[in-house]
Amino acid sequence: MLLQISEPGASPVKEGCKPRVVGIDLGTTNSLVAHVEDSSPIVLGGEGGPLVPSVVHYAKDGSIIVGRPAQAHALASPRDTLASVKRLIGRGAKDLAGIRGMLPYELVGDDRAVRVRVVGSREVSPVEVSAEVLKELKARAEAALGGPIEGAVITVPAYFDDAQRQATRDAGRLAGLEVMRLLAEPTAAALAYGLDRGSVGTYAVFDLGGGTFDVSILKLVDGVFEVKATGGDSALGGDDLDRAIATAVLQEAGVAVTSGDASRPIIAAAVGEARRVKEALSDSDAAIFRVAGAVTGGVAIERTIKRAELAAWAQPLLDRCGKACRRVLKDAELTRDQLDGVILVGGSTRSPVVREFVATLFDKQPLSDLDPEQVVALGAAVQADVLAGGQQNVTLLDVIPLSLGIEMMGGIAEKLIHRNTTIPTGATQTFTTYADNQTGFDIHVLQGERETADACRSLARFTLRGIPPMIAGMARLEVTFLIDADGLLQVMAKELTTGKESSIEVKPSYGLSDEEVERMLMESFEFAEEDLARRNLAVERIEAERILQATRQAFVTDAAILVPEVRAAGEAAMTRLEAAMTGDDHLAIRHAIEALDLATKPFAQIRMNRAVGAQLHGVSLEDAAKKVGA
Repeated sequence: MLLQISEPGASPVKEGCKPRVVGIDLGTTNSLVAHVEDSSPIVLGGEGGPLVPSVVHYAKDGSIIVGRPAQAHALASPRDTLASVKRLIGRGAKDLAGIRGMLPYELVGDDRAVRVRVVGSREVSPVEVSAEVLKELKARAEAALGGPIEGAVITVPAYFDDAQRQATRDAGRLAGLEVMRLLAEPTAAALAYGLDRGSVGTYAVFDLGGGTFDVSILKLVDGVFEVKATGGDSALGGDDLDRAIATAVLQEAGVAVTSGDASRPIIAAAVGEARRVKEALSDSDAAIFRVAGAVTGGVAIERTIKRAELAAWAQPLLDRCGKACRRVLKDAELTRDQLDGVILVGGSTRSPVVREFVATLFDKQPLSDLDPEQVVALGAAVQADVLAGGQQNVTLLDVIPLSLGIEMMGGIAEKLIHRNTTIPTGATQTFTTYADNQTGFDIHVLQGERETADACRSLARFTLRGIPPMIAGMARLEVTFLIDADGLLQVMAKELTTGKESSIEVKPSYGLSDEEVERMLMESFEFAEEDLARRNLAVERIEAERILQATRQAFVTDAAILVPEVRAAGEAAMTRLEAAMTGDDHLAIRHAIEALDLATKPFAQIRMNRAVGAQLHGVSLEDAAKKVGA
């Protein structure tokens, strides 16, 4: 029996030819949109050029300004002008502790997600801010192509985790885009260079953008991409060099910077000037850094910065890049001499300092034929055109006809790979145990579009045994689906705490005619509402059973710290939850679960305090319980 604890990867891609599809590079500093025209990808321009600064200004009158016009408000309204939000997307407060002090705007939120406070008390999420940038790109594309955009491929750093990818997908949907696929930026760059048309080759993609760094090793065999290894740092980019320059110059000038509102204009001005100087040093050996005394509180700064100084400030950041590159080469079991080439991606790779570092690191001159700021968007456009059925000189691989997944607790069908996904492909998802002392997993592989296992086609069953008894939720089962170019599916299951693993091979579409596939698709649409209701009800009942079991057990094992009032309230809430479970209203069950959580919150807090105290002081839970009781 399985209980989902992580989200699957790709969004399903709909069928049909879509002439107005685009590729979008949603960047930290700048964003672009591209389209395939006459078999060649082009970046769609607009007022101010092809680059749309990833900057959003929230005005006091409620209006929202995006791009270059928003940048004009950065100095006067740093709190309400949001840049580099890609650094925040899908992240919690703890993840951002290192850069929080040098941001000109105010972050609020917890370790699950952060928001930005703008225009007084209004709070916006990074997803909402990113959606505004995507809306601008969508409008630009619709104006250029003369009609609504029917699909988009959005690129993400290869090193983005599930939370960041899901947040990016949500931003696309919020912007009114059908997200056909999230494409890794290194793969997009390789597509733009046309490497897919080569028969064999191994390439490193060095992607240093404004806020993220990726390095990937791509192996191409007969036009098929295989990612051999990937790594990087989702909190490392050109923005960090901007802040390093600004910090060094401000400290040298004796300008104190704090985390309060008074320093926000200083930070915004210094970081903006640092970015301008950095870009100027790409074409010259020296540039002047200027910040007016009216901004700093009386200390006018005018200082010449040489490229050698830039190299010194950049070295600690480049060392981090080099460490990731060496690790990825080791993971791919390759040496730098075995690479056929290195591709540069990201605006930060324009700098001669970075290019010299890459050439030395890999012992070969990197490819730089295409604009490193446009290459990802161009590759995304190529992929969008392929998915839309366009005629490209790109190897268009087969797709799976129906979604593939596994059965979860309660008979729910959880899809790992969605229909129309290009093969070869793969997906990995992590699950955990539902019951205490569970010693094995029964994996039921399914094919189909329905939400419940009994309405999908059963492909295979296999078992993973020998798991030591643990409390519910402790075991971690990693399930991996891999489909090769022939459509053969291999399912692997591995329990992460013990290393126990098992696998099976099946042919996903075996025995299904085109008519049967069509019938299953039509049924998925016909019964979509009914299936969703059944799924929601099953999910809430499973959660209710788990919480009831855990609460009853806690009431018994920790009766000594359970006060009568909380026991009475908890038992009454459990009775109401059991009654709700007999009905068919999943919202009623959810509300009853929340009521039980509220009723037992004082008890849960005492248990948590006891557990934390035991861990801090190295005592047993029994001794901690005595102290809590005293």
